[in-house]
Amino acid sequence: MDRITITGGRPLNGVIPISGAKNAALPLMIASLMTGETLELGNVPRLADINALLRILGNHGVDHMVVGKRPGQTTETGQTIRLTASNVIDTTAPYELVSTMRASFWVIAPLLARFGEARVSMPGGCAIGTRPVDLLLMALEKLGATVEVDGGYVVARAKNGLRGGEIHFPKVTVGGTHVALMAAALANGSTLIENAAREPEVVDLAACLTKMGARIEGAGTPRITIEGVSRLHGARHDVLPDRIETGTYAMAVAMTGGDVTLENTRADLLHAALDVLSTTGAEITTGVDTIRIRRNGGGIAAVDVTTDPFPGFPTDLQAQFMALMTLAKGQSNIRETIFENRFMHVQELARLGAKIRLEGDLAIVEGVERLKGAPVMATDLRASVSLVIAGLAAEGETSINRVYHLDRGFEALEAKLARCGAEITRVRS
Repeated sequence: MDRITITGGRPLNGVIPISGAKNAALPLMIASLMTGETLELGNVPRLADINALLRILGNHGVDHMVVGKRPGQTTETGQTIRLTASNVIDTTAPYELVSTMRASFWVIAPLLARFGEARVSMPGGCAIGTRPVDLLLMALEKLGATVEVDGGYVVARAKNGLRGGEIHFPKVTVGGTHVALMAAALANGSTLIENAAREPEVVDLAACLTKMGARIEGAGTPRITIEGVSRLHGARHDVLPDRIETGTYAMAVAMTGGDVTLENTRADLLHAALDVLSTTGAEITTGVDTIRIRRNGGGIAAVDVTTDPFPGFPTDLQAQFMALMTLAKGQSNIRETIFENRFMHVQELARLGAKIRLEGDLAIVEGVERLKGAPVMATDLRASVSLVIAGLAAEGETSINRVYHLDRGFEALEAKLARCGAEITRVRS
């Protein structure tokens, strides 16, 4: 099994191109099931999760083609993929495929909306909480589907097609909003989604569906209205920049010191995280599609953070921010409100010398003067990259095992960091 070794203590200086957002690309790829015409997606990151979803879509009969390199593209930026679901032959998504990635469960919406039935295995994915699918299924039932669980599979049917309805989510759910959007786009009549997720990835899906002929208003607000149409057509759409990758590299610079410009990104996608970083002492300058982060070696200020749905501080940056706070001056309180098991990185950070105490959903971090390299184990995607950030700042060598988690969500991570001066190497097993 591959591992990454890092010799820390080097500031980061240079330019890092930001990839397309995995969390936007996955629902966009799934949306290809909603039309028999070709959906072309640009700026798709090269990640294990993307390849896994291509296999899942291929099992349904979706053809895909990775387009050759275009001007400005490198192995560290995006790729273009064409997806054509003109000959869907199977509306079952089997356990052996869905169990590898949670987001693949969302295929239930376009399959049900377009073909009137879907049989999808209960999902797998990162072990960061139960993340039940009950709200997703509730949304489908509100649109007239019958849903039952049989032998570990969710079987959804709408023999006469879905019909518009009112969906009131009791709590914000990104997956539920994705599913509701796709299902409602092909439902007969109008649909209202209340307490919808406002995440940029939801807005990106709505924009793509609109290009395909859907009639959607209000994406990015808690209230979305959809007027169903009988069919959708092909389209061309570029995946938005990855705000989590952007925030991750910004926090790495804030922790190690240095001066890095992040290119092909947007500050409006992560205002809350950038505001918090500024409070820690990092200097942040934003441009049209760039964010520059500088820290001249001065101390890191301790800051309290609570994760919240967008536009709040993202749960997907909580682990990275905790790594930063391990070297802050004083005590910081980090409260996780989204996922109940998302503190699994705490014990691994402690192996590097961090002082962190857990009290329920609260992590209390006492800053230390230095971290020291050690062997650590990645437990999930965001936890693994928090260990990379900590290793970049730690004295000596840090060895991170089980880095397949990183390959699920960070494109060319070692190359991007190495180009900015990090001493980081992947050791192949």
